[in-house]
Amino acid sequence: MLGLMQDWPLLMHTVLDHAAIQHPKREVVSRSIEGPFHRTDYATVRGRALRVAQRLARDGVKPGDRVATLAWNTWRHLEAWYGITGAGAVYHTVNPRLFPDQIAWIMNHAGSRVLMLDLTFVPLVQQLAARMPQVERYVILTDAAHMPETSLPNAIAYEDWIAEVDGDFAWMKVDEGAAAGICYTSGTTGDPKGVVYSHRSNVIHALVCNQVDAFGLGAADRVMPVVPMFHANGWSLALCAPMVGAALIMPGAKLDGASVHELIERERVNFSAAVPTVWMMLLQHLESTGSRVDSMQRVAIGGSACPPAITKAYQEKYGVRVIHAWGMTEMSPVGTLFAVKPEVAHLTGEEMLRLQAKQGTPPYTVEMKITDDAGAPVPWDGQAFGRLKVKGPAISRRYFRREEEEILDAEGFFDTGDVATMDEHGYMEITDRSKDVIKSGGEWISSIALENAAVAYPGVAEAAVVAMADPKWDERPLLILVMKPGVLSPSLDQMRDFLADKVAKWWLPDDLVVVDEIPHTATGKILKTRLREMFKDHKKIA
Repeated sequence: MLGLMQDWPLLMHTVLDHAAIQHPKREVVSRSIEGPFHRTDYATVRGRALRVAQRLARDGVKPGDRVATLAWNTWRHLEAWYGITGAGAVYHTVNPRLFPDQIAWIMNHAGSRVLMLDLTFVPLVQQLAARMPQVERYVILTDAAHMPETSLPNAIAYEDWIAEVDGDFAWMKVDEGAAAGICYTSGTTGDPKGVVYSHRSNVIHALVCNQVDAFGLGAADRVMPVVPMFHANGWSLALCAPMVGAALIMPGAKLDGASVHELIERERVNFSAAVPTVWMMLLQHLESTGSRVDSMQRVAIGGSACPPAITKAYQEKYGVRVIHAWGMTEMSPVGTLFAVKPEVAHLTGEEMLRLQAKQGTPPYTVEMKITDDAGAPVPWDGQAFGRLKVKGPAISRRYFRREEEEILDAEGFFDTGDVATMDEHGYMEITDRSKDVIKSGGEWISSIALENAAVAYPGVAEAAVVAMADPKWDERPLLILVMKPGVLSPSLDQMRDFLADKVAKWWLPDDLVVVDEIPHTATGKILKTRLREMFKDHKKIA
C-alpha cells in the first residue's frame, strides 16, 4: 500500500519561488565587485534568475549541460546559480584559489559549456581560455559601463546578456534526482574529484541545516555567508536563507577583518559562517581597534578545526555563540554541528569549551560510525580513535566520470579519510586526517589537538604539526609556528611547558620551527603534504 500524498518534487527553484512569494521584499545586499553596495530583494532575484534560465536555453544549453561560475558571493552569482538549475543545467562552481592548471583541468573534466565570471578573474581566464576549448561563451558578471576589453571569445556583459530576454519563462521540468550542481574537491592528493549534487539532496540538506540545533535560521535573521559559494554549496546558505525568508548579506571579494566588520556593522548581521582564518582576522581587527560586533548572535565555524581560543574570545568577550561544524564536499557539505544536549548542559567554563572543541553531533539524515582498519566498530568512549564513515541522502556515492571506482563499504558508508572519536553522548571529534596522524611507537598522536593547544600560546598566529622521523619511535611531532608581528618566538622548552597540562606527556613536540608562513590549500586548510615535503629531512639539533 502506498501513501496518498501529492508528488511534489524537491527542486531548487521551489525555494526561490517560496522566497519571492512569501518574502518578496526581503533584502539581498551585496558588496559589488565594482565597488558600491547593491541592494535588491528575493522577488527581483527570482525574476532575473528566470532571465538567466531563459537566456541559457536560447543559447542552446540543455538539461544536464554544465555551466561554470568563477565568482564571489554577490547577487549576480546568486541569480546565476538559481538560473542555471532553473534551465535544467548543472551549476559548476569553480574555486579560483586552485592552481591555474587545476582550474583548466576541472573545466575540461566537467565539460562546462559556459563560464560566468567576475571581473576579478578576467586576467586569469584569458590566460586559460586556449586550454578550455569546450567553453562556448564567457559571461562577465558586470554591466556595459564596467565591461573590460577582453580577448575572451563570445564574451558579453551579464547585464546585456540577460537584457536580451524578457523573463517570460517557465522553470525547466526535471526530476528531483537530476543533477543540480557539481563541485570539485581541492585535489591535494591526485586530481580533484567531482561531486555531483542532485536537486533532492540540496533541498534536503538545506532543510536539515535550518533545524534549531543547526543554523536555526528564520525570517528575522540577517545572514552573511562569508564562506564562498564555490566552497561546497557555500555551506547551503544560498538555499537556507531564502527557504525561511532570511535576508542575505553578500560580502563580495573583500574578506579581510576590517571589511567583514564593516559589513556586520552596516547591515546588522546576526548570523555568519566561515573558516577559522576569517574569524581569526576579524578577531585581530576587533582587538586592535576596540570595535564590537553587537548585532552578531552566532557564527558557524568549519572547514578546519576551530581553536578553543577563538571560541572563548567570541563567546566571553563579544557574546557570540560559536557553532563548531564539520563536513566535506562529498557531504553537501555539513556533517556535524555543535549544540548543547541536555545531558551536558550542566558543563561550564573550561569544561564546556573542551566539549565545544569537538565538531558536534550529526543531524538527522547523517548516519555515522567509527571503525578500526579491519572495519570493526570502535567504542564510543571519547578516547578510542577510528576511521570516520558516513551515510545519508546528501552524501556522495560516486565521483563524476569515475563511476567504476567504488567509494562505499559493504554497508553503504563513505570513508571520510578522517580519524575521529565519538563520546557517549554522540559528540564527534576529528583527531586527524588518516594520512596526517602521527604514529609514535605504535600509538597515534593527533596533530589537530596539538595545533589547537599550541595556537593558544600568547603571540602565536598559526600552528601546524607534522611527523618527523625518529629512529626509536618511528615518528615524533614537529611543531611549526607562525608568530604575530613583533612577538618573540618561544623556545621548545617554553612551548613544552605551556602544553604540559593540555596534552599527554608523550604527545609533546620533539622540536619546534618558526616560519614566516604556513602553506594552505585552496579551501584554507593547512597543506600538510607541502609541510611534510619541506621538513622531510628535518632532524632535531641535539
